[in-house]
Amino acid sequence: MDRLPQELVIHILSRLPISTIMQSKSVNRAWRNLIRNQVFVNMHFKRMVENDPSFILQIRDQPIQSQLYFGDFSSHPNDRNVTIITKKLTMLPLLTNFHLVSSCNGLLCLRGTHRSLGLICIYNPFTRDSIELPKLVAKGPSHQVGVLGFGLDATTNKYKVVEVSYKRIYRASPSHVVRPVNRLAPQIIAPSSIDSEVHILTVGNGSPTRRNLGSFPFHFMCQKSQVLVNGKLHWISYPRGSKAYLAIVSFDLGNEQLKEVPRPDCISSDRQFHELVVLRGCLSAVCFDYDNEELEIWVMKEYDVKESWVKEFSIGTYLPKILQPDERESLDSSMFYMPKTCMRVLCQLRSGGILLEYKIKALFVYDPRCRTFQNFQLTFEGIPRCFTLAVHVASLNWIDTFIEAPCY
Repeated sequence: MDRLPQELVIHILSRLPISTIMQSKSVNRAWRNLIRNQVFVNMHFKRMVENDPSFILQIRDQPIQSQLYFGDFSSHPNDRNVTIITKKLTMLPLLTNFHLVSSCNGLLCLRGTHRSLGLICIYNPFTRDSIELPKLVAKGPSHQVGVLGFGLDATTNKYKVVEVSYKRIYRASPSHVVRPVNRLAPQIIAPSSIDSEVHILTVGNGSPTRRNLGSFPFHFMCQKSQVLVNGKLHWISYPRGSKAYLAIVSFDLGNEQLKEVPRPDCISSDRQFHELVVLRGCLSAVCFDYDNEELEIWVMKEYDVKESWVKEFSIGTYLPKILQPDERESLDSSMFYMPKTCMRVLCQLRSGGILLEYKIKALFVYDPRCRTFQNFQLTFEGIPRCFTLAVHVASLNWIDTFIEAPCY
């Protein structure tokens, strides 16, 4: 191998699975330095982006939520069925009692829970590089963390963690006093309004920095997955706290501005706006058509252009076979009325299939051409009741590496 040109060696090794590459670090110092090479890191990442997305999965029913699994798709040339291979990841002692927030360019954003409450950590689960960020600003009982976002600011090549917290404002007016049933109990003053405070943690060369951008008149819905498109994070929002109107709001990681994005026309009295997702690099919206009992996926073909919203997929009712015994015993068929709020869209595969999650317990793929479903059996140590999942592209990237590819 030493006799081959370095360019050829890079091309050969960049095609290997990341687990194999990490094992090759122990060959010698030259190989270890090569794996840290900027050109090699970029080439390997670009090849990973071209493949089907993988995912990071965190088991949620363990006493200490500190274990992650890596899930990857595997298929045989002569078999149309796709399988998922899960691998237990080695964790650092620092990473105990955490919540999986999101993934970007192979880096995970983790938030501490319980005793580690407030801790935020950026972690590459394969290189095991990690950095602990300043804890969340101490907040009083009127504050609560609403949503967290994580992404790369391509203008500075620095990563940013966006924290949106809510501050309830109380005014002592009769209209906001909640009268208790028990006349001897104290009166409770209900919040008259909710303001959103936005904090930014910037991670790059040097020490992480935190800034407060002030208050904004938006109340964001809890987003289960990372929605990063065109260098902007996206959330579903109630402008000024009103639930009568749902909006899509973006946060530009470059200029750090909040902006309302045109939403699709699918939102009406018979459709419920459920979540946002990224499908093949496009911002997409998921809603429920109660009249036809279908889950609809609308895709914005041209970013920030309202007229480019197109209804791309309609998915009917389906019950995955991978359910707990007490739920399965009462069912005679895999087809029945399923609450659409239990289903979450994850991503689109190269085959065109849509990867979905059901009740944070099961994964399956919907084939829009054949209108069929394929279940996946996930294997772990024991049988978990539920999990948290984030779409992930395995990489050798770290916060000081310049990635010349779109954020994933």
